[in-house]
Amino acid sequence: MSSLHSHPVDLLRFNTCGSVDDGKSTLIGRLLYDSKSLMEDQIEALERSADITGGGQINLANLTDGLRAEREQGITIDVAYRYFATPHRKFIIADTPGHVQYTRNMVTGASSANLSIILIDARQGVIEQSRRHAIIASLLRIPHLVVAINKMDLVDWSEERFLEIKTQFEEFLPRLDIKDVKFIPVSALNGDNIVTASAHTPWYPGPTLLGHLETVHIASDSNLSNFRFPVQWVNRPNNPTDQTLHDFRGLSGQIAGGIVKIGQKVTVLPSGFSSTVKQIWTLDGPLEEAFSPQSVTLVLDHDLDISRGDVIVDAEDLPGASSDLHAKICWMNPRPLTTGKQYLLKHTTQTVKAAVTAIEHKINISTLEKENGITELAMNDIGEIRLKTAKPLIYDGYATNRLTGSFILIESGTNATVAAGMLLPPTEIARPEYRDFAI
Repeated sequence: MSSLHSHPVDLLRFNTCGSVDDGKSTLIGRLLYDSKSLMEDQIEALERSADITGGGQINLANLTDGLRAEREQGITIDVAYRYFATPHRKFIIADTPGHVQYTRNMVTGASSANLSIILIDARQGVIEQSRRHAIIASLLRIPHLVVAINKMDLVDWSEERFLEIKTQFEEFLPRLDIKDVKFIPVSALNGDNIVTASAHTPWYPGPTLLGHLETVHIASDSNLSNFRFPVQWVNRPNNPTDQTLHDFRGLSGQIAGGIVKIGQKVTVLPSGFSSTVKQIWTLDGPLEEAFSPQSVTLVLDHDLDISRGDVIVDAEDLPGASSDLHAKICWMNPRPLTTGKQYLLKHTTQTVKAAVTAIEHKINISTLEKENGITELAMNDIGEIRLKTAKPLIYDGYATNRLTGSFILIESGTNATVAAGMLLPPTEIARPEYRDFAI
């Protein structure tokens, strides 16, 4: 196997969040600039703007504040994605807004992240927004959190202030479901402890921010115990001139969980047909085994009736199956969510009709308390709802698998995404009437 296939986890997705003016854009700019991840023309443009504004100080925030209107207002509005790489790892950054009213953008940017960086201004300390961001990271089950205490140069690199903020933040951590939290004192503007260790923090023994991002252990973040393979398309090249492809029928998609091996007994849901994995193909050739999140084509021993939206799973380990769903959602539409309206629900590789049958409660994002008696969810609200789908969904709880446990709701008329959802653990397991082909 090539190293690419041995280490699909060498890509770290992370998001940055913080309040307005906490220095998120400067922090990302500094990471890109100091890790030498910029194109020459980007560096020249930065240096030109530094000469124009006078003082010769490069404004690193300009790298990420792509929208001119946003720069004029001085706030980050949408989610900006940036890509960079070092010899150790590849990175995708989602720069998410700090404003309270942009919770939905943070949910979008953080939904696939392995790690979340929360910026705290050393002068302000932990504010409500810091707690709100940590709570969203916890709800989205982001496994790793970095609390970057920024602008340390403005508090004279005080270890006492750093420890005070760390204690403030740790006070509410027990209420959250985040196992790995790292605190790093930084100055994004001057580059201290971003890529290179700072001489101003002899009292801080830990890694720089980039050092931590390069080494944080993410291999066990994916669910490698429950094999899940939503079929994206049925691959039938049917090339009469090439006998190897003449009868080829592969099932292509991305492994959403677990490991698959040649010879493994699998079940196709919802039909319940069973078969054995005969071949595993990738663009680079055949494999003996593959694992999440690789994209592969599976060939089964039997020519079964399988189509897009079906899910292939380990025969001994079945997911849930139900058309009555219980989920947490973040509502993203200016028009509030009320019960009864029909939507399209997109889950893995299939889209089904769905209606919201009940709003159970709203989650107070500042206290994590449940507010009952709610009749609607406004934009950016997070709540728990009940849904009814036109046909059963094959799924896991979001806590078990972030890919098979998440969905989006789409408004049929406008095609707008109106909600992002996290499914609660299923009560019914998919127990199909088995049609076993093994003789």
